[in-house]
Amino acid sequence: MERLDVLGTFSAEADMLTRPYASEAMRETNSRVAEWMRGAGMEVRQDNTGNLIGRFVGTTRDGATLLVGSHLDSVRDAGRYDGPLGVIVAIAAVQRLHDRGRRLPFAIDVLGFADEEGLRFGCTYLGSRAVAGRFEPADLDRVDAVGTSLREAMRDFGGDPDRVADDAWRGGPLLGYCEVHIEQGPVLEARDLPVGVVSAIAGQARHRVTFTGEAAHAGTTPMDRRRDALAAAAEFVLAVEREARSHPDLVATVGQLTVSPGAVNVVPGEAALSLDVRHPDDAVRIETTRNLLAEARAIASRRSLDVAAELLVESSSVRCSPRLTALLARSVQDLGHPALQLASGAGHDAVAMSDLTDVAMLFVRCKGGVSHNPAESVATADVAVAIDVLARFLELLAQS
Repeated sequence: MERLDVLGTFSAEADMLTRPYASEAMRETNSRVAEWMRGAGMEVRQDNTGNLIGRFVGTTRDGATLLVGSHLDSVRDAGRYDGPLGVIVAIAAVQRLHDRGRRLPFAIDVLGFADEEGLRFGCTYLGSRAVAGRFEPADLDRVDAVGTSLREAMRDFGGDPDRVADDAWRGGPLLGYCEVHIEQGPVLEARDLPVGVVSAIAGQARHRVTFTGEAAHAGTTPMDRRRDALAAAAEFVLAVEREARSHPDLVATVGQLTVSPGAVNVVPGEAALSLDVRHPDDAVRIETTRNLLAEARAIASRRSLDVAAELLVESSSVRCSPRLTALLARSVQDLGHPALQLASGAGHDAVAMSDLTDVAMLFVRCKGGVSHNPAESVATADVAVAIDVLARFLELLAQS
């Protein structure tokens, strides 16, 4: 917990925790975490993307490897635990092995991914996609708010953007990837449980929906002659909420709304909004999204407007490995806790890593389910349970 407090001081903004990709704050973070990795007996390196990798060798150097970890970047005005908790818990579990002079029949690579949130360049899972061999070279041309390209940022951070392909895993057979993460939801707290085992990660689709009508004078245009884009958007927002409430495990959100021309005395001529739809079952998500976009077209038709929808990003749901999940559940039970299984509505590096190997996740209870917020909080006792569970998981994996 003290280490997480230390990392919470490494920020690009003085009055809040903001740790973008390849920033000076990230450089300080990688440097400090590397010290802790070395103290736990790991060989440490940083790849071209900026991922920090600590390797705890097994009894044979050419054996299989288990990957564990999470991300070290943050959103703007973040909490201290989303991402770094998983890295620090992994180091603590390896530290126990090191302190006992114990090696396992497989190597352990602890990964501190350089960018999961996509805060600076808008491309999520940057670090884990590189390790999974799914990095898109076109992303190197993305620019941040001040015009710096991802290519330039990567080079300034010590990597070679022309060799990102070298970051893809080539270290031999893998046993899987395991990630510890705060739940970012209220389920564990409601059940009074310190940890839970993730069964699946919800698929998601994000669209930009734009209603186009006609800007007009607010004082002289009769109500029955208006083509009000914002009124259509408002109707659609409520339709999204209504549809989402009608399906179990479905969540749908309009988090952005831009109105043009945006004047107090002008009927809005254009309204653009975001649509985020998530569900553990891709078929349900796809059908719901199709229904919502059809509703947008119906609203536009009734109001004599035009509407356009652009798919921004889509990811399929990820089912966690039955084998690794069973071992993780047994680890929880061996420590005297119920092994509740639950789906994750948020995306994680495990999504990208599932393209490379089997994945498993352990959730840690967070107060009020609050995340991406300075109020983000976890209990020391719950973190202790998470370390014990991960340590037991390593033992069971070694036995199997």
